[in-house]
Amino acid sequence: MRWRLHDGFTDGHARNDHVEERAYGQANDRRQNDGNCVRHDCLSSDLAWPKGTWSKGTFVELHGTDVDRLLTAVWQASGTDLLLTVGAPPVARVDGKLRPIDGEEPLDEARINKVLGEVLDHRQSATLDSELDVDFAFSWGGVARVRGSAFFQRSSPALALRLIPDKIPTFDSLGMPPVVRRLAALQQGLVLFTGPTGSGKSTSLASLIEWINEHRACHVITIEDPIEYVHHHRSAIISQREVGLDTTSFARALRAALREDPDVVLVGEMRDIETIATALTLAETGHVVFSTLHTNDSAQALDRIVDVFPTERQAQIRLQLSSVLTAVVAQRLVPKTDGGLTAAFEVLLANSGVRNLIREGKTRQLRNAITMGKGEGMSTLEESLTGLVAAGQISLSTAMEYALVPNEIAPH
Repeated sequence: MRWRLHDGFTDGHARNDHVEERAYGQANDRRQNDGNCVRHDCLSSDLAWPKGTWSKGTFVELHGTDVDRLLTAVWQASGTDLLLTVGAPPVARVDGKLRPIDGEEPLDEARINKVLGEVLDHRQSATLDSELDVDFAFSWGGVARVRGSAFFQRSSPALALRLIPDKIPTFDSLGMPPVVRRLAALQQGLVLFTGPTGSGKSTSLASLIEWINEHRACHVITIEDPIEYVHHHRSAIISQREVGLDTTSFARALRAALREDPDVVLVGEMRDIETIATALTLAETGHVVFSTLHTNDSAQALDRIVDVFPTERQAQIRLQLSSVLTAVVAQRLVPKTDGGLTAAFEVLLANSGVRNLIREGKTRQLRNAITMGKGEGMSTLEESLTGLVAAGQISLSTAMEYALVPNEIAPH
């Protein structure tokens, strides 16, 4: 059977030496067609895959399974996600857009249950039964990690799978600004990456952690749900803890981290008061803390942190936040003119003026502070988008579509 997506994507021959990163930055040079093959990203269904994959000690047999074939189709099309829901055919996300996999019929509940049986272990299946949703991850074919979320909709099972490259993207492949790259050298402070779901936050943080891994002799603790990119010990010792497997919660793992001699701590997401409070304490006590939030810009991220706390504590939290914050990076993934995605960044650095605004609760003025801090490396999202237009990477209409303040996009 030939697995392919609409728009002419077809299978081809494997080129293991050209399997590159599949996050937003790496797709740029994979768009040259070589016959039926999308170069740098071509994996045939008859490739001699490993017979199974390891996921936290559980051996998951995937070779030749339904999910193996579907993931192969997504991979070959330079896709990032696979969506399975009752009543619709399997769908891939390619360049941010959903495309049905060609030749596939609408899914029924039995087939989705079959796929769930291929990817979930007993613990995860039990969680899905009791909680009605479960997050998980596994390695696939020695090529990629897969992050998954199984859930119910209209009383039927559904599944979302995201492909994450085994090879961690570099700063260059992500188009990361120099000022953001320098955050990897920090010795203390809080760094937040923010943006909508699917904006590349986890990939950017993985790139920073891997730079630290290669260049610094230190102890890094990551707390993730689930683990996405796997870091192997190099110059650094990397302790990766997965919520539900290695710890019961983000907050508990963070409290424990205070006693585990870390230099750098990555918190996959700050979701509750206790996690946020402990992260601020860690940053105060001589550690670097990286974390993520789901907001559109820097001001919203800082407001989100403060607003989690009761009113009587907010002044103290603003004071604490103003003293430990180093930077906020807000990012978007935008479609390129020649296919693929690239990132646009808003960068806020905590200079003395920014710290004063945070302390005084004047976050609405942070945008002006970013504009005035251009010489320090700060930039608004609109300035970043304008630069991508000038470089010919994205169209003016795309920049206008993704801008928070469209009238600040400078025409070229």
